[in-house]
Amino acid sequence: MKTDYIFELEMKVRDYECDLQGIVNNANYQHYIEHTRHEFLLAQGISFADLHAQGIDAVVARLNMAFKTPLKSGDRFVSKLRVEKEGIKYVFYQDIFRLPDMKCCLKSQVDTVCLIEGRLGTCRELDDIVPKPED
Repeated sequence: MKTDYIFELEMKVRDYECDLQGIVNNANYQHYIEHTRHEFLLAQGISFADLHAQGIDAVVARLNMAFKTPLKSGDRFVSKLRVEKEGIKYVFYQDIFRLPDMKCCLKSQVDTVCLIEGRLGTCRELDDIVPKPED
């Protein structure tokens, strides 16, 4: 799998995100990668809320997460992503690495689609930010 990330975001584990075992609860990784996608869009000048107001909703169609090394309270980490267009899907490859040792904690793939006024369609705003194969 390629690792030519186009965006990254540093974060820190908060105490309440951990379970009884003292590690980040698996559901919180989904929050981390979702926040990363939203921040990526904002960095590209695209507001998720503005898209919704225009009748465009990007929704998760499929999510695959592989847990590698657990994060613990206070750990700093970096969430990285790259995105490709496959037909009508926008496929986000997102990985999380613990800092400072860059140990891989999560590998994920998030397939998203756009609903335009409730109907499956393509979104010009998202098409414009997906790197082309020749990039």
